[in-house]
Amino acid sequence: MKKDLHTQLKMLREERNLSLDDLSLKTRIGTARLESYESGEEVPSVQTILVLSNALEVPASNLLDGLETTK
Repeated sequence: MKKDLHTQLKMLREERNLSLDDLSLKTRIGTARLESYESGEEVPSVQTILVLSNALEVPASNLLDGLETTK
């Protein structure tokens, strides 16, 4: 069962014991914006997904797989 992008993003961040502040520092994306991605209020651009996947040290496909369920 595939997870939504926002669920996958939060799960990966928590698995790595990163706070929103930690991820914000690694990605240079504000914590409020990260919160909106994790809550599903906003969908990050492909470029932002690449930045997030790099910071979380996972292939971008791990995050992008979640988008398939919304289409």
